[in-house]
Formats: sequence, C-alpha cells, structure tokens
Amino acid sequence: MHLIVGVLLFGLCLPAAWAKAADPLQAAVQRGAHLFATDTFGGHGMTCQSCHSGGGKIAGQVAGGGKIPSLANAAAIFPRYSPRAGKVITLEDQIRGCIAGGLGGKPPAYGSQALTDLASYLTFLSNGKPIDMGGKPG
Repeated sequence: MHLIVGVLLFGLCLPAAWAKAADPLQAAVQRGAHLFATDTFGGHGMTCQSCHSGGGKIAGQVAGGGKIPSLANAAAIFPRYSPRAGKVITLEDQIRGCIAGGLGGKPPAYGSQALTDLASYLTFLSNGKPIDMGGKPG
C-alpha cells in the first residue's frame, strides 16, 4: 500500500518538475535575453542593449555616433578572424570582449552559465540565418 501511495505521489509531482525543465534550451535563451537587457556586469551602468538596440535585432549607435551592427546573424558568422585581436575568435570571445571593452564590466568566465546563456540568446537571434563563417555582422 505504501508503495502504491508513493508511486502515485511521485507521479503527481513529476509533471510539475518536467514542466519546469521542459525546455532547458529555451530557458537558457530567456536567461540570456534577460542578461542582455539588464546586466551591467559591474561596468559603467550600461547593458548590452544600451548599444545593441531592440534586443540586438536592429542596428544601433554609440554616443559618439559610431554604428553598431545588428546581432541578427552574430552566431552565424563565428568563428571569424579579428584584426584587433590578431587571431580567430569565437562568439564567446566576442561576447567577453564587448563586456570588458564596451561596458567596462567583468566578463563571465568561459564555461559559465551566464556566458552560455548569452551565447544561446545570440544564437537564437541568428536562427534561420545562413552560416557565413568569417562574414560581416548585421
């Protein structure tokens, strides 16, 4: 009898647990979108969205008037050669560089949940775009 009650109780709790983690990838994308819009990474009060307008979906502009490309194809163009770095960089390298340089913040560590979430969000923005390794942003 105790076994039957335990199995029934476990079965009642299981769907709620499954619903919570039904789509871990979508959860990572949502966390990444939240970080993109709200986290300053300890920098100068700016977020990724301060420069990358519309959640990164449209081109933006920095205070001095410089153009910031859309991130709609960001994941589709990496890895790519960076003349500034003098080497081939990954999407994660680019994210960390933007946070350190553009925001003046402390970038998330390689392999961290935050970096994975940001990369997941940018990959979501690139969904359906043709792969153009080494291509131009926008």
